[in-house]
Amino acid sequence: QVQLVESGGGLVRPGGSLRLSCAASGSIFSLNAMRWDRQAPGKQRELVAVITDGASTTYADSVKGRFTISRDNARNTVYLQMDSLRPEDTAVYYCNADLTYLSGRVYYRKHYWGQGTQVTVSS
Repeated sequence: QVQLVESGGGLVRPGGSLRLSCAASGSIFSLNAMRWDRQAPGKQRELVAVITDGASTTYADSVKGRFTISRDNARNTVYLQMDSLRPEDTAVYYCNADLTYLSGRVYYRKHYWGQGTQVTVSS
C-alpha cells in the first residue's frame, strides 16, 4: 500500500515559519511530480507549489518569495518551508504526488494524496 504522510503543521504567529514534510511509503518505483495544495475554510483547494522529478519548481503567486518546496529522493520525501507566514496562509495543507508503484509484477502510475495537515497563522 502506498501512503503519503504529512507532518509539521501547527499554530504560528504572523511573520513566523513552519516546515511541512511529506513522506511517501510503499512499493514505490518512482516519484514524479510532487506538490502541495491547500484549502482554507469556505474556499476551493488551490495549488501552492510543485516540484518535478527534475527539481523544477512552480509557485502560486501568493507564496512566491516566502515558500520553498524541495525534495529528498533518497527518502521519498517532499518539504515545504514556509516563511513570513500571514493569516491568509491558514489552511489545511495537502501533499500529493504522481508516482509509479509495483503491485505483483505490474507497474502502475497513480496520483496519491495525503491526509492533510492544519496550518494556522494567528496572533
